[in-house]
Amino acid sequence: MRSRIAILLLLATAAFGANIRLYLKDGDFQATRDDYQVLSDRVRYYSTERGEWEEIPLELVDLDRTKKAASDRQATIEADAKAQAEEDTAIREEEKRVTQIPTAPGAYFINGDDLVALKAAEGKYVSDKKRTVLKVLSPVPLVPGKGTVEIDGESASFRVPDARPEFYFRLANEDRFEIIKLAPKKNARVVEEIRIQAVVNEIEEKQQKIPNFKKAEGDLLFKIWPEKSLEPGEYALIEFTEGKVELQVWDFRVGK
Repeated sequence: MRSRIAILLLLATAAFGANIRLYLKDGDFQATRDDYQVLSDRVRYYSTERGEWEEIPLELVDLDRTKKAASDRQATIEADAKAQAEEDTAIREEEKRVTQIPTAPGAYFINGDDLVALKAAEGKYVSDKKRTVLKVLSPVPLVPGKGTVEIDGESASFRVPDARPEFYFRLANEDRFEIIKLAPKKNARVVEEIRIQAVVNEIEEKQQKIPNFKKAEGDLLFKIWPEKSLEPGEYALIEFTEGKVELQVWDFRVGK
């Protein structure tokens, strides 16, 4: 990586020593190099168009514009090199962090240089007739009607300090995963609403999904973070199978 940064800086220096424009006061310019010479009453420059040294009266040359253009060009080159170096550093840190993710399936929170394993919450399927504890990614017997998947407590014990938290997901299977907002309920929070159709026995799930970015980092390993800052409130990461009441929940709160 150091060699790449050194190469970028070398290219920046070389680029600055390459062609520039020697501006004239009439608005025209001569293509030259940055090693032009200002003499007493003339400017000596190497014409890159004709491949030879030439001279032009000093009074025809706009030196201020020429110097400013060269300075602006150099600043752009240096800024690009700095941005590339910062990007390389960020990539290197990301690669290092990925190697620190445990191999066990689960959700992990990035807190500065620390990686925190989130504790999975116990989800329950609640209908008018029963309340069933959900086993990890295991379906429960369902009957036609409405119900909800809930987790106990009105607030998560785990709080994230950042409104745009970044998480890693080590999936157990090729399942879907999302960030969702939890709906408040007395002594509980609702993960999703369930409607089971009679006869066809189809399952409709309604979740308050948060728009997010996902990035694959390895085999069943993904990074996920919200597109925008989250409002204070209760949220969760969920891993689930579409069309089945099979999910795992890691709850967290944003704000106090």
